[in-house]
Amino acid sequence: MLLAMEPRLYDELVPFYHLLDPLDDHRDEAEVFAEVLHAAVPGARALLELGSGAGHGAHFLAPRFETATLCDRSAAMLARSRTLNPGCVHVEGDMRTIRIGRSFDCVLVHDAITYMTTRADLLAVIETAHAHLRPGGAALLVPDCVKESFCESHEDHAGDDDERSLRCIAWSWDPDPDDETHVGDFAFLLREGGEVRAVHDRHLFGLFATQTWLELCAQAGFEVEVLRRPLPEEYVGSAYTDQMFLCRKP
Repeated sequence: MLLAMEPRLYDELVPFYHLLDPLDDHRDEAEVFAEVLHAAVPGARALLELGSGAGHGAHFLAPRFETATLCDRSAAMLARSRTLNPGCVHVEGDMRTIRIGRSFDCVLVHDAITYMTTRADLLAVIETAHAHLRPGGAALLVPDCVKESFCESHEDHAGDDDERSLRCIAWSWDPDPDDETHVGDFAFLLREGGEVRAVHDRHLFGLFATQTWLELCAQAGFEVEVLRRPLPEEYVGSAYTDQMFLCRKP
């Protein structure tokens, strides 16, 4: 059995994060999410994003709502998000258990939901989304992968700014096809202040069948619909799924 490390990407490596995940890469996808949520909940004003990370997606999505609340368990990622999104409310907490004490028109859970590696944890996140929606509200769940379409793949990343440089190979693979997890191994070369260091960062992800997603969403009290997720051309035929789940609260 392969064990995951505590991801360093969301802690000590946050100063390099924007080089791995450029802000502008989120613009088109955020527009799609906004259109889906506003079509599902006409007149929606209040958005909650669970697992909002550095706030790159929220930078483009939040302006489509009157208020946006961003929740993540990484203090370092939230600090970056506060710089990018000063008009948003930021809350530190675990999306499996957090209860903010108010309701929202819409909830987004993007790729952070892929870190749920058991059905119990996945259900807990879906129940958190349900608990924070008003009746008639909608949640959009956007995992990176589903079991049926997963295939081993890798991505190459490179980024530079005035202070730092990053080169990365991200390798997605499944050591045990009989379970409901897969591994993402990130090999980083990081340059800062004239010094280069190598970092291996292993992430353990969930890998659930579409039917499991549908059953857990229904168990949480949602009416669920599978929608097509537009993928960038470079992700077509990779480990990424083109499915996302629109969950309506009756």
